[in-house]
Amino acid sequence: MARLQSLADKPNTSREYETIYILRPNTPNEGVAEVNTRIKGVIEGMGGKIIKVDNWGKRRLAYEVAKERKGIYLYWLYLAQPGVVEETERNLRMLDSVIRYLTVKVDQDIDVSARPTELDDTSFEKAAQTAADEEDLFLSRGSEEAPSDDEDEFGGDDFDDIPGMEQNLPIVPEDKE
Repeated sequence: MARLQSLADKPNTSREYETIYILRPNTPNEGVAEVNTRIKGVIEGMGGKIIKVDNWGKRRLAYEVAKERKGIYLYWLYLAQPGVVEETERNLRMLDSVIRYLTVKVDQDIDVSARPTELDDTSFEKAAQTAADEEDLFLSRGSEEAPSDDEDEFGGDDFDDIPGMEQNLPIVPEDKE
């Protein structure tokens, strides 16, 4: 069923929308690509034009959402009619990997042919690749840089550099008078 055009919209124009959705942090890159392909199919299938897709990566959430403290943020900028937003959000609502989404109308009465798209195959594939966040990098790097058992944290063996330690003499504190 076709949606009726609003009388406020000028003929042969579209509205510009931004949609940001957050995926669960443990979603693999293949899962991100599946969600992106589904949303792209909905927008283009209903006559919309995608301007930009961007993967903002894994970030810490301001508060816990669906028992998750982090999420993978994806940003979409597109031109479409109002019914496309409803269908896009309906599809996002059905996906288990999506924990939040928000669509904002940026502008209206946009000439579709005047807006060039920044989306090509490589940028769309790049949007499916999620880089590790800073905390994950720190945790993985910390295990690699841990000192081994035979060396202390200063790089020497035992206390060879301290005078008197090679003879295993007891350390007696000086009397303070």
